[in-house]
Amino acid sequence: MAHLSDTPNPPYYAVIFTSIRTEGDHGYGDMAKRMVALAEQQHGFLGMESAREDVGITVSYWSDIESIKSWKANVEHLQAQRVGREKWYESFKVRIARVEREYGL
Repeated sequence: MAHLSDTPNPPYYAVIFTSIRTEGDHGYGDMAKRMVALAEQQHGFLGMESAREDVGITVSYWSDIESIKSWKANVEHLQAQRVGREKWYESFKVRIARVEREYGL
């Protein structure tokens, strides 16, 4: 069942990963599940939301910049990044933003 992340009151940070995939899975599905499970164990992780059509968008939420840096440097995550460049992504961008305001239903 889909759900939105239960983030704290701002400020906090969002890492926005947008991508265009190559054809075929090539182990992507299994690695994506592993990366979600691993991210959930990281200090400062607040949640994640993801959608895929022609462009994939994954937004992960973090308490601070240091937590984002630690996640980027995680050994398993570094391996996934390498394979992503080699096999899974035609192109991608990572954007990091500070969330100043949040509201919703």
